[in-house]
Amino acid sequence: MSSTAQLLDGKALANSLQTELMQQVQVLQVHMGRPPGLAVLMVGDNPASAAYVRNKERACANVGIASFGQHFPATATQVELEQAIATLNRDDRVDGILVQLPLPDHLDAVALLNQIEPSKDADGLHPVNLGRLVRGEPGLRSCTPAGVMRLLEAYKVNLKGQQAVVIGRSILVGKPQALMLLEADATVTIAHSRTPDLGAIARTADVLVVAVGRPALITAEMVKPGAIVVDVGMNRVTDATGKARLVGDVDFASVQPIAKMITPVPGGIGPMTVAMLLQNTVLSYRER
Repeated sequence: MSSTAQLLDGKALANSLQTELMQQVQVLQVHMGRPPGLAVLMVGDNPASAAYVRNKERACANVGIASFGQHFPATATQVELEQAIATLNRDDRVDGILVQLPLPDHLDAVALLNQIEPSKDADGLHPVNLGRLVRGEPGLRSCTPAGVMRLLEAYKVNLKGQQAVVIGRSILVGKPQALMLLEADATVTIAHSRTPDLGAIARTADVLVVAVGRPALITAEMVKPGAIVVDVGMNRVTDATGKARLVGDVDFASVQPIAKMITPVPGGIGPMTVAMLLQNTVLSYRER
């Protein structure tokens, strides 16, 4: 057991990656005659989504990516959004398109994501790009799990032969995360809310990735001593004084003394997700 786990500092790495991307954009723009472009489509006034979009637009400005974001009222129709995506698909200034999730209940998110041109799919969620991930072919990768892999790589975590457990099975994180870990030669188990004795499964993990959206789900007794713990959760909770704060899916205070490495929340995977979104946009720009 370590006295305290090493922090996997996603914020510092994301800042470094943004600097690298800015330098690439400065060179490429001379040849392209324009900056890379990213369009983020947001529907409604979800405060968390609005904050995410602001962070993405700020990061775009830092790197030199032009923003073509559009904000629709909560009453926007499926047809309106599909038409907006079709226009962006044809727009040569736009290299990446992202639909900010979650969407209002009356909209079909999957149908909208499928409308995005795969080469402009900045979130890496189009079936073509997910299929390329399954086949191990190059393509745009889902941002959050790609950010996890880049962070582990930066801290020289050798995944070959390691037991990796992913808790969560969403198409946004859990499923692509498992495929990426498998591609890195880890032996992968996927668990979720219906898994019997979740703690017993989690304790087998040399590398534990948690992405379920439940505050403090993973506690000390569910973690193998010396494990590497990656907390993808981002939950807003209110304390007894009424003050809101962000916490992860892992009970950080109890797990940190047991783990070998751990991501903080905030400052871990969140900044890496944004960095990978920018990287996907620049990659699409370069390919174009």
